Amino acid sequence: MTVTETALAMQDLTPFIGTRIDADRETLLSGRHGKELRALLQQRGVLIFPQVHFSDDEQVEFTKTLGTLAFDYNGQAMEGGKQQAIGKISLDEAVSPTARALKNSLLWHLDGTTSETPILASVLRAIKLAPEGGETEWASTYAAYEALSEEDKEAIDGLRVVHSNLQLQRNINPELSYEQFQRARNTPARSQPLVWKHRDGRKSLVVGATAGYVEGLAHDDSLDLLVRLRDWATQPQFVYRHHWQLGDLAVWDNTGTLHRALAYAPDSGRLMHRSMLAGEEPLA
Repeated sequence: MTVTETALAMQDLTPFIGTRIDADRETLLSGRHGKELRALLQQRGVLIFPQVHFSDDEQVEFTKTLGTLAFDYNGQAMEGGKQQAIGKISLDEAVSPTARALKNSLLWHLDGTTSETPILASVLRAIKLAPEGGETEWASTYAAYEALSEEDKEAIDGLRVVHSNLQLQRNINPELSYEQFQRARNTPARSQPLVWKHRDGRKSLVVGATAGYVEGLAHDDSLDLLVRLRDWATQPQFVYRHHWQLGDLAVWDNTGTLHRALAYAPDSGRLMHRSMLAGEEPLA
């Protein structure tokens, strides 16, 4: 681990992904380090701010220092005719309107794979913790791609994968009723490149729980490739696991990481508040 001498106290958490940043709330809310944090986010994938204890309004203001606030995917109903910037992340259906769908948060995924332009990043704050479980893991899909053999890189270049909500629903319930199947099938699906070729020249893998099948491959060959690449991308050397403390704040680059929560009881009380940065780069 290394400590960087800068106006912010920084410590890399693993060689490939994750940096801890110690700073007070005033410094973070000032926006003075917005550009520096954005660059670091792109480089390190995940930024951890221990026990900053933001309020919801402060979390929103901090999110705005990093880019454009997004409202997509948070599942929160409008209040007073206004979209809500903070989404409640909980498996308790009495707390979150998206609790049932959030069972998929326990699977490796990136957000927005059925959209042309996925969200850039998520900002997550610990409100209540589960007595057991509920840690969050992130995997660097940049580092995972770079570590592939040249043979593998050549083999997957140009392949496309269909991502869908139907695949997510089948992950939760492999034996959907036909009515459930029809509802899921009528939700968005999109063909995306297996390798995201970013504007800055870097490349990352686009795999995870929304990936249904590789276009042009036989069923079993398609699954073989998707499962192999998911397992490759989520090897321990590419992963950072965060053990939450109350008030912790995490920001992650949704375009270059997979993430998941580790299992916890729906009635455990675990509650996280999430805000998001709007996407800036189409998946190509």
